[in-house]
Amino acid sequence: MLSTLIWLPIAGALALCVLPEARSRLVALAIASLNLLWTLFLMAQFDLSQVGFQMQESLSWLDSLGLTYRLGVDGLSLPLVALNSLLIWIVVYGSSQKIERSRLFYALTLLVCGGIAGAFLAQNLLLFVLFYEVELIPLYLMIAIWGGSKRDYAAMKFLIYTAVSGVLILVGFLGLTWLSGASSFDYGAIHTQDLPLKAQLILLTILLIGFAIKTPLIPLHTWLPDAYVEASPPVAILLGGILAKLGTYGIVRFGLQLFPETWSLVSPGLAIVGVVTVMYGSLTAISQKDIKRMVAYSSIGHMGYVLVACAAGTPLSLLGAIGQMVSHGLILAMLFYLVGVIEAKVGTRELDKLNGLLNPIRGLPLTSALLILAGMASAGIPGLVGFIAEFLVFQGSFPVFPIPTLLCIIASGLTAVYFVILLNRTCFGKLDNATAYYPNVTWAEQTPALVLVALIIFLGVQPSWLLRWSEPTTTALVAALPISSGQQVAMGDQAAMGVGSREWGVESGE
Repeated sequence: MLSTLIWLPIAGALALCVLPEARSRLVALAIASLNLLWTLFLMAQFDLSQVGFQMQESLSWLDSLGLTYRLGVDGLSLPLVALNSLLIWIVVYGSSQKIERSRLFYALTLLVCGGIAGAFLAQNLLLFVLFYEVELIPLYLMIAIWGGSKRDYAAMKFLIYTAVSGVLILVGFLGLTWLSGASSFDYGAIHTQDLPLKAQLILLTILLIGFAIKTPLIPLHTWLPDAYVEASPPVAILLGGILAKLGTYGIVRFGLQLFPETWSLVSPGLAIVGVVTVMYGSLTAISQKDIKRMVAYSSIGHMGYVLVACAAGTPLSLLGAIGQMVSHGLILAMLFYLVGVIEAKVGTRELDKLNGLLNPIRGLPLTSALLILAGMASAGIPGLVGFIAEFLVFQGSFPVFPIPTLLCIIASGLTAVYFVILLNRTCFGKLDNATAYYPNVTWAEQTPALVLVALIIFLGVQPSWLLRWSEPTTTALVAALPISSGQQVAMGDQAAMGVGSREWGVESGE
């Protein structure tokens, strides 16, 4: 059942190589739609009462190397698999305008889809590394071929950083398996409890650096602004909406979960890195003149929330971390898509040149209205999915790390500042008569943004549909961690608030 999510897109990518160019988008859209429907079917089969991996698949492969084809899904990976399937559909459907070498573009997109799904589902460390690296060359080519004027530089920088990330993760996995004496690289066979503390710290640090590059976190972030800005809007959605989640997923799965006894030693440092990332991303976004670069730096800041929540290691904060991954993917995809629409219709992304797009007659009123809503969601306005995720992160992290959490709350206010600047300069004011009467945005072009805004609102007012998949998993993750006094307070707060699945209306059907 899980293999379909990997090999259906990869088979589609191979099929596109021999199909006519004119039918490439139609075939890619059909495969992306089937992949999304299959994901929804798997979610319907997912047992919310189980803590461990479900729908597991295992096949002998290179047993002499410890490499087996082993897949599984739990409450940590399932929401991210669903996000991957959704955003791939958004990318394929939203690329309706004429694309040069479209057959290659859609084939690479489907290859990225299968690779990322495989990384989220892999239960063998070497298998994870293989899928983790599968998306490297496709995304490099997508930036280098369909990117902006500085695409070669941005693509090469992305390639180097991502390759270093993969090497560090591979080194960490090899050292972890050999030092622990595991018979294979299967996730269930790895145990770190018997390793010396110094060895655990070294291995955990190597893995954290590798995943921090992919996320990215300060100071390993410098590839991100160039890659996001030079990439075309569909590729930027892949980079920010999906690829970055491999980094945060790896921090939780292979950091917190594999090194529970060592996590408390590195968590204060991780909280500091997280809050620096949040503050840097927010403050730098305020000074940007290019709206795409502003959105790129906002992405850096919002990924810092996830690290602070993971460092806190409470059931509530980890639930918020998963929620933040999903909400960030939805909101960032919507922002990049709308920025792409504005650039295509207006011809610029510069704040100093944009004005009055909300004009109902000569501007882009619906696009501007959706941009305003996306900005509100990113700023954490109640009723939208961004608020739910950030609230859980702050509530769960405050008892453990009060000062970093307060700084994150301040940075959340800064998010409102730079989005007010963006919206005030682009949507309001008077249109320049020399540039008025922009081309109309068709309903087909608005459809991806409308799908995303529907999910952002629905998950904001009905958070159980976002949280119920992950709550048993986050509770089990925290149960393996040494409990500090702050975590005891946080778990008491969760019980008092009634954040369990029943209180969110899951069992009652509310």
